Amino acid sequence: MWIRGLARSMLTISVMIPATAAYAAFVWLLAVRRADDPRIETAAKSWAQQWFRLSGATLSVSGTENVDPSRSYVIVSNHQSAFDIFSHFIVFPLPIRYLAKKELFRIPIFGSALRAIGIVEVDRMAGGSVHAHINRSAKEAINLGRSLIVYPEGTRPRDGVMRPFKKGAFTIAASMGIPILPTAITGSRKVWRPTTRVIRPGPIHVEIYPPIETAGLTGKEIDELRDRVHSIISTKVNAASDS
Repeated sequence: MWIRGLARSMLTISVMIPATAAYAAFVWLLAVRRADDPRIETAAKSWAQQWFRLSGATLSVSGTENVDPSRSYVIVSNHQSAFDIFSHFIVFPLPIRYLAKKELFRIPIFGSALRAIGIVEVDRMAGGSVHAHINRSAKEAINLGRSLIVYPEGTRPRDGVMRPFKKGAFTIAASMGIPILPTAITGSRKVWRPTTRVIRPGPIHVEIYPPIETAGLTGKEIDELRDRVHSIISTKVNAASDS
């Protein structure tokens, strides 16, 4: 069984690395001609779906009725695995953009595509200056009718235990007066743990909760919202861990 899983993992990764380069080149060509080309979103979903097909992982979602495709959101989710990114591209009927660490932008072709489609680059070593850059890039994405997805833990916990949320996503939402859309993902860590290259077939579920308005929130109210959203998501994640 372990050997079969390793073989499938090797097949998935060996196929998807060149496929990722091909998808990246395609969306880069689309984006440099027209930044809002709808084929960019179609390609992103197709790329994500290929990871699921090859790996044998399955995806389910509940709460899609809480998403209004005509609105922009700051989507907030826990972060367990690279499969979180694939899952979110698939389940949301919205053009979404991520915050991504700067190291990803150094990858040939892939990094150029990230910049071209408006993925927000985050330099964790930049200190205070990074906040102004993130805020500016986030507002550009929202002004183009996109939604921004943020993993406010800041990284994938190696032990699977949710970390406290950082405040940035909630401050961005409040400054622009757009809703926070809480989202819990479960199962993705079992499919692909951060500490291994072995991908295991298994179910992943995304739960989308009702949006929370942020217009007019300041200071302590933003802190309270951050803690409230963490509680909503962690309750689901902890329940899944115990089952």
